Amino acid sequence: MANYVIDPKYLTEYVPVGTELDLWEGKCFVSLVGFMFQNTKLLGVKVPYHINFEEVNLRFYVKRFENGKWKRGVVFIKEIVPKRALTFVANTIYNENYETLPMNHQWLENDKNKIIIYRWTKSGKENEFMVKTSHESFEMESGSETEFITEHYWGYAKVNHKKSNEYEVTHPKWKTYRVLDYQINVDFGLVYGEKFTFLNTTQPNSVMLAEGSEITVENKKTIF
Repeated sequence: MANYVIDPKYLTEYVPVGTELDLWEGKCFVSLVGFMFQNTKLLGVKVPYHINFEEVNLRFYVKRFENGKWKRGVVFIKEIVPKRALTFVANTIYNENYETLPMNHQWLENDKNKIIIYRWTKSGKENEFMVKTSHESFEMESGSETEFITEHYWGYAKVNHKKSNEYEVTHPKWKTYRVLDYQINVDFGLVYGEKFTFLNTTQPNSVMLAEGSEITVENKKTIF
């Protein structure tokens, strides 16, 4: 995960009805996230050729006040996957903004380091996100930026200016690794829209690697 501090004005049009931007220490974040889906099931069933696959997304953070407490969630500006069927289901059922592109990844590991690389190609241009980390994982610090970025358990998608979709995401608290080096060669304007071109020359506020886990995505509901 590469996390950028940006002006909230860039996200105004993407904020779903019923939510507001969730800030950490007054900072508005957008994150580039690369990860692997493994052993994936749809309604409890493994779909052939759609069990293990990459995803890279650009996301930001919102919150919704309901029943006397805050729900902290994420909104995806765009999610990139290598399978057309995934794009169809996600865009149709959850009103997300998925795109199908050629993708690949590398997970390299030795006694000292991990190197994780995700690549995807858009309009003939290859984009790459790489992190090099220590081998040992550790518990994230309570109240830290890492905890803020990873501990959002709701997803929201803007349907229109009057309604949004909401769904719950469940997973245990993840462990993280110490990042030693990273490279981000991404044309943000090409991949995510011209308004995000400024990220091409923006240094991330932080770069993280988290150990994944079993995750469930619960049924969606519509909010107004």
